[in-house]
Amino acid sequence: MEIIVCIKQVPETTEVKIDPETKRIVREGVKGIVNPYDTYALEEAIRLKERFGGQSTVVTMGPSQAESALREALAMGIDRAILLSDRQFGGSDTLATSYALACAIRKLGSFHLIICGRETLDGSTGQVGPELAFHLGIPYLTFVSKINNLSDKGLECVRLMEDHYETLLVPLPALITVVKEINEPRLPSLRGLLKAKKAEIPVWTARELEGELNRFGQEGSPTRVVDCWHPEMKQEGKVVKGEVDTLVETLYAELKQMGVI
Repeated sequence: MEIIVCIKQVPETTEVKIDPETKRIVREGVKGIVNPYDTYALEEAIRLKERFGGQSTVVTMGPSQAESALREALAMGIDRAILLSDRQFGGSDTLATSYALACAIRKLGSFHLIICGRETLDGSTGQVGPELAFHLGIPYLTFVSKINNLSDKGLECVRLMEDHYETLLVPLPALITVVKEINEPRLPSLRGLLKAKKAEIPVWTARELEGELNRFGQEGSPTRVVDCWHPEMKQEGKVVKGEVDTLVETLYAELKQMGVI
């Protein structure tokens, strides 16, 4: 079974800074970590490989520092890693990102399953997984909380909904996005850490992906960040004193003026 996991390196801090000129997240000098939801995708890929055999591959797109996220995945037990890194990818929105990942997956060859985290902490859109499936022309399931079985008919999954669960069968090849209820990610072993440290990680540029160059990066991104700002929090209080009847009338008048009642 050929399994591909798509991950992203995100800033470790919640104090994200935005470049006022480019309107992009400032990543220089900020420690990066594997997006937490993606660790569950990595763990599930390793568990499926242990149950059914095969090979697992992790792919990410980002600057050279994103290599550390790939090495962490290798240390957990993923077999090989690919880094997509090129200035051409700069400013990618979810559509351009998913297109680049799709080109990389086509370059890798045949596969049975792609696993993604439900969303990333720095974007929280949950769009890359479904868009990637669209580019590849394969079915997908989101919010998968359990994988029951793999058979000739496909992958049987339990899907987490707002107030219930769904059990669905998806034919392969397919893509799933997973939630944290699906497993508990393992810690890398010493052997895994040593193996990951020595591993050679290929770096693929935009031209090596053999895609349409105008669909990469900012040029291939239909969405734009026009402006960023911190909302101003204004809290005003009012103290009312008097008898109970007076307080009730005053409160009623204030709430009515605010449109609450």
